[in-house]
Order: sequence, then structure tokens, then C-alpha cells
Amino acid sequence: MDFLDKLVLPQSLDHSALLHYLATLILFLFVPFLSIVLGGSILSLYYKSKGKRDEKSAKFSEEIIKSATFTKGAGVGLGILPLLALILVYAQILHNLKLVTLSFFVVALVLITIGLIFIYTYRYSSTFSSFFTSVSKEKLSGYEELQSNISKIYGKSGRWGVIFLLIGTYFFVGGLNLASNPTDWDASGVLYLLSSFTTLIKWLHFLSISLTLSGAFVLFIYFFWEGGKKIDDEEYGEFVKKSGLTVTLLFALFQPIFLLLNINFLAPVALSTSVFLYAFLSLLLLFWVFHLLYGMLKKSNVKYVGMIFMLLIVSSLALIYSDQAGFRNVTVKQAMTLGTEYDASMASLKGVSSVAQISGEEIYKGRCSACHRFDVKLVGPPYKETLPKYNGDVEKVAAFVLNPVKKNPGYPPMPNQGLKPAEARAIAKYILEEVKKY
Repeated sequence: MDFLDKLVLPQSLDHSALLHYLATLILFLFVPFLSIVLGGSILSLYYKSKGKRDEKSAKFSEEIIKSATFTKGAGVGLGILPLLALILVYAQILHNLKLVTLSFFVVALVLITIGLIFIYTYRYSSTFSSFFTSVSKEKLSGYEELQSNISKIYGKSGRWGVIFLLIGTYFFVGGLNLASNPTDWDASGVLYLLSSFTTLIKWLHFLSISLTLSGAFVLFIYFFWEGGKKIDDEEYGEFVKKSGLTVTLLFALFQPIFLLLNINFLAPVALSTSVFLYAFLSLLLLFWVFHLLYGMLKKSNVKYVGMIFMLLIVSSLALIYSDQAGFRNVTVKQAMTLGTEYDASMASLKGVSSVAQISGEEIYKGRCSACHRFDVKLVGPPYKETLPKYNGDVEKVAAFVLNPVKKNPGYPPMPNQGLKPAEARAIAKYILEEVKKY
């Protein structure tokens, strides 16, 4: 989006790395909050529909939405502002790529904002609805008209809120998915969302996380937070316990499947040790949750609800970090390009040439020769064994030099040499030319 490009500042490689970490931190705030609000709203509407025949369900519906929406300011502080900040961060990272990711994010921001307004309206109208049912007609003038208006708001606001949040999160997930899959970077508009199977899988994964977290959050609020809520009705307490455990376990069972599918659909360039490590950590924590849930269901207690909720939060954060690690891998070349522009702009401000004096041979002798030779194994493998797979692509070699990852189990990982993009290109060009002699 052109107006966002005007807000972008030149960035070095260090700035790019910082932006990626900032995006991860923003997602750490935004995703769990939005998950609980969306999942809690869906559960509240489900139990509201059952509440027409069951008083326990009606009461449970009201208490779920009150807990899931936290406070009045949470929707702005944890929902709208983080998403706005994420748009600005992605605008920096993806500058000049002309992706529709930012357009998806802006649409998501609008839809999620509208959805949150409806959901918070639903929350407070539920309170008023309960109030009017407890007041006799004789004590309040205009009772019937007020009750009718409140009932209409209560009935429609929740449904519209969930609809807007579902569509908004689909655009949001589609934007994240597009940014992490360079093979789709030429995609355009809503057609991409409608035709992208990977976006659908990621969105269904997000929904399963939302409902799992919401079920665990309900148990956490009722039976752990500040000693748990005081429940005078033992039958109602058993109803809450059974409902929370069932929802948490049911939707948690889908998560390993979606997680493995998402890993399988990642672009090869996105894969790295960090991606697999944090995805495995997320999966490991989920199996720990299964073990605890099984123990609670078997013994019909809520002993581990606090631990389960914390494990699910950490599992979600590990998954976010895994996805962002893949996104960093995908945008290495983009960071290098922006870094080169930054070096050139800084050099222009200082009145000096930015790259003319860089010698690939000097960098090789000063930085690389201690661990690498062209035809002899030292600390690292000989270049004549590793460079042919790059097919003379200077950009790919330079990208690896700037962001080295362990690929050969027979050698130690290569440390980052702290080179600038222009220096990485110079050394890549030099070794690709020299290796032809061997």
C-alpha cells in the first residue's frame, strides 16, 4: 500500500532483525487475546442457544463472555493497537515487494475492530438482559419495550461479532501465510484467499487453538485464578468442569494434525533448525496437556487447570516463534536488499562511495580462510563440495553468509560473521569465481 511505503525508513540488517523480533512480540500479545475472545464468543453463543432449555447453560454463556473479553480497554490495548503496530512493522520488512499482505492486514484490522465492537456490545447487553429478567414489570415503566430492545441487541450483536471476527481472522491468517510463502508473492486480492488451501488449514488451526485456549481459560478462571470462583451450586460446578474439560480436550486433539500439516506446507526456503525446534516444542507441550487432561477426566478433578492453561499459552507462543522464524528465513534476501540501500544512503550522506572499495579476496583471507579452503577440509567443508549446489547464484550464497544455518551434521554450525550486505555479495562473488579453478 503506497501510503504505508511513505512511512518506511531505511533499515540496516540490525534494524531488520529488530523488526522481526518486534513482530514476534506483538503477535505474542495479539494472538492469545484474539483467540480467547473469538473462542469465548463462539462458546458463549453455543451455550446461549442451549440456555433456552437449560438455566445452567444460560448462566454459563453469560459468564464465559464476561471472562473472555477481560476489561473494557482490553479490546483496544490487546486487539486493535497491536494489529495496527504489526501492520507498520510488516510495511517496513516487506518494503518495495508490493505484496497484498498489507492490504489483507488492513482489511483484517477493519473487520476485527467491528467484530470487537459487536462482541463488547454483546457482553454488556447480556448483563442488561439478566437485569431485566430479574425486575418485575410493575416496578419499571416501559419494561416491555426496553426488554424487547435489549433482547434484540443481545440476540444479534454476538452473532455479528463472531461473523466479523471469523472473516477478519481469515484475512489476517491469509496475510501471514502469503508473507511466508514466496512462491505466492505474485498472488492478488481475495482470489488468493479463496484458492489458498494452506491459508484454510492455518485458519482452521487458529480456530482450534482459539477454542482450546478458551476452554482452558474458563477452567482457569473458575477453578484457579485467585483461588477460583465461589460456586454455591454443586451441580452447576460439575457442569462447568465437565464442559470446560470437554471443550479443551476436543479441540486440542485437532492441533497436532494442523501443526504437522502447516510444517509440511512450508516453503523449503523457510525451513531451518529453529522452525522445527519450536514446532516440536509446541507439539511436546500439547502432549503434556493431553496427559494432564486425561488425568483430570479420569479422577474428575481440576487439580491441573492452572498448569494446563499456562502450557497451552506457551505452546501457542512457541508456534508463533516457529512461524516467525520461517518468515525471517524467507525474507533474508529482502533484508539484504534493504540493507544495501541503507548502506548506500548512509554513504551518500557521508559523501563517500559505499561499495567500490570492498574486496571479496580480502574478506576471504580475513574472515573465511581460518575455517574454509576450496579443496581441503578444515573446520568447515571445502568449497568445491558445497558451492556447486548454488549454481553460481551470488544472491543465495550471500544470503547464507548473512544468515548461516546448520545444514551438514558432520560440521559445526557456521557463526554469523557480521558482514554488511555489500560485503556478503563481494565474498560470494569471489568464492564462486575461485572455486571454478578446482
